[in-house]
Amino acid sequence: MPQWITVCSGLIQSTLPQAQWDRMLYGTLQRHETGRPQLNKVCGGLIQTSGAITQQRRMLHSTDQFLAAKDSLQPSEEKVGAFTKIIEAMGFTGPLKYNKWKIKIAALRMYTCCVERTDYEEFFHRCQMPDTLNSWFLIAQLHVWMCLVRMKQEGRAGKYMCRYIVHSMWEDVEQRGKVMGIDSFTLKQSMRSMTENFYAAIFGYDEGILSDDHVLAAALWRNFFNKHCEDPRQLELLVEYVRKQMQYLDAINGEDLLLTGEVTWRPLVESNAQSILKPTSPAYNDEGL
Repeated sequence: MPQWITVCSGLIQSTLPQAQWDRMLYGTLQRHETGRPQLNKVCGGLIQTSGAITQQRRMLHSTDQFLAAKDSLQPSEEKVGAFTKIIEAMGFTGPLKYNKWKIKIAALRMYTCCVERTDYEEFFHRCQMPDTLNSWFLIAQLHVWMCLVRMKQEGRAGKYMCRYIVHSMWEDVEQRGKVMGIDSFTLKQSMRSMTENFYAAIFGYDEGILSDDHVLAAALWRNFFNKHCEDPRQLELLVEYVRKQMQYLDAINGEDLLLTGEVTWRPLVESNAQSILKPTSPAYNDEGL
């Protein structure tokens, strides 16, 4: 009896005035000694009424909008067994879809594509940046971030690859600093500052890519230009570059990226906007090399 009263209370309050509900509940309780058919009948009618109201409300929210391919629902996490969960909870990496050494090699190749296939001279010229190690790092981290965004869509194997992309980046930064003759103390301080800026930029770029161009432009102004950009055309150029490059990376097959790590970059200024086509799949052998 108390359970039925609780259910009916929630249903009736949404369909009947308070006074009418009080009279109905009082009369129903007075007839409780003869059985529950009357209460069941009341609740049955209320459930049907509530269902009809809910159905009408849902019809008001119907839409004819079709989801795009990138808007389709995707599983948030890859299904793994209990043993794998225990291993990863201890800080280790469980079994992946592909061999871990292949993924590490692909991660190194992808980072190499970020630093060797980017036209730094054009960035220096278009964005009026000095030719320094810090400017090189700002351009490299932008491309590394775009690779991280793309690979995180490939489940656990993609996240594993992201770790080694970042690892390769910090090793390269340290080696470049030593080659330039920077003393160990100054290099250590610079790398600490770069690390803080890198993870701050990651959060800002992530917010920008998920929001509109205003938010993305603000993130680029803070992190890429270090708040020293007075020409809005430079911000517009960078926003357009990030948007088209992310669209270009999304068109590349995920398995090809996991096995080869081959990435190409669109030019900063497109001579022909119609040239942005779906990239061809890279070729690799049975070993993923």
